[in-house]
Amino acid sequence: MSLSAVSVRQVSKTFARTRQPVHALHDVSLEIEAGEFFGLLGPNGAGKTTLISCMAGLCRQDAGSIHVLGHDTRSDYRAARRSLGVVPQELVFDPFFSVREILRLQSGYFGIKQNDAWIDELLSELDLSDKADHSMRSLSGGMKRRVLVAQALVHRPPVIILDEPTAGVDVALRQGLWHFIRRLNRDGHTIILTTHYLEEAEALCGRLALMRSGEICALEKTETLIRQFAKHRLTVRLSEGGFLPPLLAASAQALPDVERSWQWTLDELSDIESVLSALRESGCRLEDMSISPPDLETAFLKFMDNGVEETA
Repeated sequence: MSLSAVSVRQVSKTFARTRQPVHALHDVSLEIEAGEFFGLLGPNGAGKTTLISCMAGLCRQDAGSIHVLGHDTRSDYRAARRSLGVVPQELVFDPFFSVREILRLQSGYFGIKQNDAWIDELLSELDLSDKADHSMRSLSGGMKRRVLVAQALVHRPPVIILDEPTAGVDVALRQGLWHFIRRLNRDGHTIILTTHYLEEAEALCGRLALMRSGEICALEKTETLIRQFAKHRLTVRLSEGGFLPPLLAASAQALPDVERSWQWTLDELSDIESVLSALRESGCRLEDMSISPPDLETAFLKFMDNGVEETA
């Protein structure tokens, strides 16, 4: 049996700093295999960042255990921390050092000497070469985030956690970052991603965990979740003066924001032809039509809105 990249077993965490304790995590368990591109999704307050903080040793769980490549994050925290690179959600930086100095200091933190060749490669891949000697406080928000990515990767960790890495960054950085991260994943690095850009998770992640209220409520392959909770959608807009026969209207949903527009949710792509055929036979004239395939955003919203029971 191969060693898991990250093993989380019955982890719970409660913050009791206020009058009303906050149960951030409750009995969370999951296994992330080595080499996976894994997504951790959920609404704000679902417990994603708390779980990542426990993985990284930034806070201690009240119960349960976490292992990174077999290293317990409590009893063997040095090896666990060295195996992990974390890109935090917040922009945290030291304003008094240049970009290169920060990366050298981060290398020294992990006991790595003569790391300039890899630092130069990181600077090039993240389009930071011309900013290498600039202080952090002189950089834009997007540039600061690039430096955080470089910091997380400077010790070549086998497991990389990206907590909202593309929040507030430009399209060019986003595309360049994902090109680089895909390359690292192909080279064998395990990637754990949290993001509110669900199209990113759909394109990148082979498997997903959905969190809600501190619990894992779904743990499946991405394509399986989409297939279970999202359908094809056919949207039509009738020509001026047109109306939908009652029989067809019974199977459709009127779109209140768009005049004379109706939408069908269909299990199979072949069902679309049946609806279009019925529209033709009823003499309906179409002004516009669109077909939306099942996607992760639709599946995610339906899952969360309907309170679907756990499928893990």
